[in-house]
Amino acid sequence: MAKDANVFARVDAGMKEQAEGILSQLGLPMSNAINLFLNQVVLRRGLPFEVTLPIGAPLALGSMTHEQIDAEIKKGVDACREGQVKPADQAFQEIEAELNR
Repeated sequence: MAKDANVFARVDAGMKEQAEGILSQLGLPMSNAINLFLNQVVLRRGLPFEVTLPIGAPLALGSMTHEQIDAEIKKGVDACREGQVKPADQAFQEIEAELNR
């Protein structure tokens, strides 16, 4: 197919740079990646991936500030003081069920 149309989109500069870095490692220019995406939209007659709201994923310790870590610890201590406790096996079952939705 001849490439005879343009697509213009405004995107976050940081996101664009990150995407270009990843695509570069894959050997794909941004324009090829966009063409791949559009081809998949046509072939699948919709988005080529599921669009959902994220599940409340657990926080990654490495991505938290010291203040956020302290706040999470304080929430846990306060919950224990208020008697909001449950057996560990029950807690792990609930976490697993939530992550496997």
